[in-house]
Amino acid sequence: MRSLPHFCRGQVIHGFGRGSKELGIPTANFAESVVDNLPADISTGIYYGWARVDNGDIHKMVMSIGWNPYYKNTKKSMETHVIHTFKEDFYGQILSVAMVGYIRPERGFTSLDELIAAIRSDIEEAKTKLDLPEHLKLKEDNFFKSSVSTTANQILNGHRL
Repeated sequence: MRSLPHFCRGQVIHGFGRGSKELGIPTANFAESVVDNLPADISTGIYYGWARVDNGDIHKMVMSIGWNPYYKNTKKSMETHVIHTFKEDFYGQILSVAMVGYIRPERGFTSLDELIAAIRSDIEEAKTKLDLPEHLKLKEDNFFKSSVSTTANQILNGHRL
């Protein structure tokens, strides 16, 4: 995928409500405008990278892009699991992500337990890969150094923030 690393930023919206409740793995969802502006060579599947909520700290993340075959979604989504425990939800805040690598294609699962096990495996793989020097350096990218308030009226990856 020539488009990696891919940087995007957008407001966190309410998703399907399954991440925390059903899976025990909270996710932050981007609006359709962010999803619709992904480069053509970013295929569906599981990615890893760095994430920042508003002007907070930068954390490791894993992201699902696609239709979530287990749930048979009809709309493509980008669901980011920031590998950090937050004290409260951050709906409405700005999520900035740098997708730096690809783990696997999306696939269907026969049970919820199988899905949860795959997600946990994806998280562990992301943690390990993000410790590699070539990925660690992207945590320091200028993308994360600009304040969210200074980029509020800019266009990033084809959509206005």
